[in-house]
Amino acid sequence: MGLTVAVTGPTGEIGTAVVRALERDDRVERVLGMARRPFDPASRGWRKTEYRQGDVLDRAAVDDLVAGADVVVHLAFMIMGSRAEGERINLAGSRNVFEATTGRLVYTSSVAAYGYHGGNPVPLTEDVPARGSKEHYYSAQKAACERLLAETAAADEVYVLRPSIVAGPEATILLRNLPWEPVAEHIPEPLRRLLGAVPGLKPVLPDPGTRFQLVHHDDVASAVAAAVAGDGPPGAYNLAGDGDIGMGDLARAIGAYTVPIPGELVSLTAELVDLLPYIPDKLEWIHAARHPMLMDTAKARRDLGWAPRYSAAETLKTMVAAYS
Repeated sequence: MGLTVAVTGPTGEIGTAVVRALERDDRVERVLGMARRPFDPASRGWRKTEYRQGDVLDRAAVDDLVAGADVVVHLAFMIMGSRAEGERINLAGSRNVFEATTGRLVYTSSVAAYGYHGGNPVPLTEDVPARGSKEHYYSAQKAACERLLAETAAADEVYVLRPSIVAGPEATILLRNLPWEPVAEHIPEPLRRLLGAVPGLKPVLPDPGTRFQLVHHDDVASAVAAAVAGDGPPGAYNLAGDGDIGMGDLARAIGAYTVPIPGELVSLTAELVDLLPYIPDKLEWIHAARHPMLMDTAKARRDLGWAPRYSAAETLKTMVAAYS
């Protein structure tokens, strides 16, 4: 008998790739995908997958989902939104999954769980504490989820995967949330023209010189599949494609310009954002540019037998091609 795998968030930017990988894996016999909105597995070519209506905030729905599952993969997580909404969905929902799961649990955390601290080593290894950054709601909540997992998990085996920025043709959130996109309608016309919010003009990206990693959603999915099958020992694993990129690489890929800015200015701006009242929570993402967040992935390669198919540059190319 093959494995029965329960998946929360099966239709998200990572979830779709994960379900595809599980569908291809001969060790998996059945996939139970829980989402709030209906989806038709057959229309996606999924033959092992069954749709379960439910919300991670509903403990009864979570209990029903995991009952009888050999492995639970927890992907449901709100990335962009408000701090308050994230507290409700990300922490309360994750608690339900952590407490309900027995057997094997695979949880997708993030590089952001380490926090944006100047004292972090480069590269980051899995033995660096996941402290998070209180100034950035996503980072703080990813770290809080890992603490919550350590305190409440009922599972016998726990795998924590920490991907870098996830990208690819089905994961374009990085491009959808570039600075001029969400704020353009609130910017005065002269400044909108400078930032490229007017169609036909190239946008301008500030470049503090910070390097970052990307990982293709299919490569994250292959790591999830390896953890589902228990290919390596339980524990935390960093995931990133080979190489790294900077804002200049991103700008060239999308036909934008960059303006070099000193890192001190980024830090000062981030500190001002923290002091101002009623600032949109999305602006907290400026903290992600303060320090390089580059991870070592040797453990996943060695213990999980994982190897990314796509480099950071290749992942960027596939994302931009799909978004254009």
